Amino acid sequence: GVVIALGAIDTAWGPVWAVVLSGPVLIVTGAVAAGISTAAKWILLGRLKPGEHPLWSSFIWRSEVSDTFTEMVAAPWFAWAATGTPALVWWLRSLGARIGSGVWIDSYWLPEADLVTLGDASTVNRGCVVQTHLFHDRIMSMDQVTIERGGTLGPHSVILPAADIGSDATVGPASLVMRGETVPARSRWSGNPIGPWREVVVREYRARSGG
Repeated sequence: GVVIALGAIDTAWGPVWAVVLSGPVLIVTGAVAAGISTAAKWILLGRLKPGEHPLWSSFIWRSEVSDTFTEMVAAPWFAWAATGTPALVWWLRSLGARIGSGVWIDSYWLPEADLVTLGDASTVNRGCVVQTHLFHDRIMSMDQVTIERGGTLGPHSVILPAADIGSDATVGPASLVMRGETVPARSRWSGNPIGPWREVVVREYRARSGG
């Protein structure tokens, strides 16, 4: 569609106008891609709630189709370019995420956005996964994930279902917040799985130094 549109502009007005209008064409394409993915989510799944679903159920297939729209339509045409911008926040809200004001989101990986709550001034850094479902014994279990006001999920970190990052708490980079864990307010944690930040740093230093 983008190539056809730019080709039509080139034919009608010449290559200069095709270059000039390429930006607006891509912006419109991104908006359409985001809208299509949002529509697919609501048509196929509706509003999601915590619960369990068998692997061989229609819900799983519908969820996979919805995720395909996200990964194949919204991601390349919209989400990759929109990370870290208000546009991504607006789109995730359209998918059902509860996102406060002043939130920084540098990742679109919120598989079940309805189950995610991000408080005011919270941060989800690049490469993070806000994972709201897990599979066990062919059962998909979904639960809520909350990052409270001022909470931070560090780059390339993962938070699992039923977990909570407290107000002004920080989870460091490449860390894993296990299922059901609560990170206390105004604390700093890091590691896979997470532990108090200072203890993790000291332990790694001693391991490297042979102490």
